[in-house]
Amino acid sequence: MSPYQAFFTNRPTEEIAKDLLGRELSYQSSAGRVAGLIVETEAYLGEQDSASHAYNGRRTNYSEALYGAPGTIYVYQIRAHYCFDAVVQDQEEPQGILIRALEPTEGLELMEERRHQVGVNLTNGPGKVGQALGLVDRHLDGQPLETAPLSIDLTKRRAPQSIGVSSRVGVNQRGSHGNAPLRFFVDHNPYVSKMLKRDSDLVNHGWGD
Repeated sequence: MSPYQAFFTNRPTEEIAKDLLGRELSYQSSAGRVAGLIVETEAYLGEQDSASHAYNGRRTNYSEALYGAPGTIYVYQIRAHYCFDAVVQDQEEPQGILIRALEPTEGLELMEERRHQVGVNLTNGPGKVGQALGLVDRHLDGQPLETAPLSIDLTKRRAPQSIGVSSRVGVNQRGSHGNAPLRFFVDHNPYVSKMLKRDSDLVNHGWGD
């Protein structure tokens, strides 16, 4: 079993979502390399989760990557922007973790050029992350994080001082899992979506080191 398969299996999806916080995600495109620390994630728990693309066993060609091996990239479009999940758990178990926000670490100027933004608005939401990385289509859908140009460094992690937990953003609140506490974030990090400036740690960004 590869390190990626081991990381994305054998424990609850919620635990994996928390463990992704503080790990560096990067994308190497023809325009250059961009990267950032993951500061916000959301867990989606498969066929029993009312907010999941696989709810009630729904399976289409569009969502087929969600049923792939652990560590597979699942890219999907929301309005005009592309978002992506890291697929977790065993193959045919359609659970995923949405990468909702990043704190940029590399390629800042390229991100700003793509987003026409500066500061925390650059990457404080899943569509913004996709645009800042340069995701303009679904060609990475179904590829393994382990070998794709979009990857997550699992060898090291910056530790959050504390991890915040809340319900997910933008899901149907009337669904059975609409208010489930499945959103995780680096507490007080200014790049977290919906983080108010008065609640932000503008010095250490919520990191424990």
